[in-house]
Amino acid sequence: MESSKIGSKITCKAAVAYGPGESLVVEEIVVDPPQKMEVRIKILFTSICHTDLGAWQGRNEAQKAFPRILGHEASGVVESVGEGVTDLKAGDHVIPIFNGECGHCVYCKSENTNLCEKFRVNPFKCVMLNDGKCRFSTKDGKPIFHFLNTSTFSEYTVLDSACVVKIDPKAPLNRMVLLSCCFSTGVGAVWNTAKVKPGSSVAFFGLGAVGLAVVEGARAMGASKIIGVDVNPAKLAKGQKIGLTDFINPKLLDKPVHEKVKDIAKGGVDYSFECAGNLDVLREAFLSSHDGWGLTVVLGVHPSPSLLPLHPMELFDGRKIVASTFGDFKGKSQLPDFAKQCMDGVGKLDEFISHELPFEKINDAFQLLIEGKSLRCLLHL
Repeated sequence: MESSKIGSKITCKAAVAYGPGESLVVEEIVVDPPQKMEVRIKILFTSICHTDLGAWQGRNEAQKAFPRILGHEASGVVESVGEGVTDLKAGDHVIPIFNGECGHCVYCKSENTNLCEKFRVNPFKCVMLNDGKCRFSTKDGKPIFHFLNTSTFSEYTVLDSACVVKIDPKAPLNRMVLLSCCFSTGVGAVWNTAKVKPGSSVAFFGLGAVGLAVVEGARAMGASKIIGVDVNPAKLAKGQKIGLTDFINPKLLDKPVHEKVKDIAKGGVDYSFECAGNLDVLREAFLSSHDGWGLTVVLGVHPSPSLLPLHPMELFDGRKIVASTFGDFKGKSQLPDFAKQCMDGVGKLDEFISHELPFEKINDAFQLLIEGKSLRCLLHL
């Protein structure tokens, strides 16, 4: 990698996706300097989420854009800032966020949402907002598209400043990666979206990283019964280590999952969390919540076109359903405090890192996720 010079282009390594399901190509690319209200970051650690996997596989036709640099869970250091950026400077320790916060729009000023008018999560966006252009290009000048406001599978990346969060320099960057997506999403869904009460019962469907973060959040809030549902029996041990009280493997049942949940939780759980991105699973999660007051929180990313597997009349039984984006955290204003809470031991972040590999082995990391062998594989850049 070339040594960086403020305001100049940088040549560095990145993992480029050239087509659906094609192996990522680790090659040298060119990264432009940040423009107005943009930040260029040196990525030190990144990890792979199922959202990256889905985009790489091209599951949603409308969201396809290649060549592209994927990745949205990461941590790093600010290399340079563009005109107008006053809250960040070179050397700051930061984490990128896919759901930005400008702090000025009507959405950011509202206490009822963590979405931003301009910088909210947008899987269709693949260029920078300023000029509609890419900040990445191949060495022969062809543009490379962006992903989820972040594009972290690169030694350097350029983001809108609204999507960069400054954290305590004492925070371990190799663990703060998780706050970019999975940990904040799962814990926040419990704390901010559902507002789980002490002594309540919780079920979550899908023991991936987000699901296990739900366990962490529920345990921290004092939930008395935490039921995990997954078809992979290997997930049980990890779940129990974090705080799982009961485990259901649907493959071993002779009746619907929701009936088993009702047996365990005496009529259904107070809160259910769908973390699988599967419509059949979503329906089971909904039916597992208690008649009269149960709340289902949707966290899984569902391919389009998909409609809720519910009849409107079912809602008159008192059950409610809602989705949660980034755990309803306002990234820029609330994540720094959450990072400090994690430093103080709120979450067992170490339990989420199942593998560590050098960046050049990113395709191996994808394969581990596909095979269900990894929770989070930390890549060192």
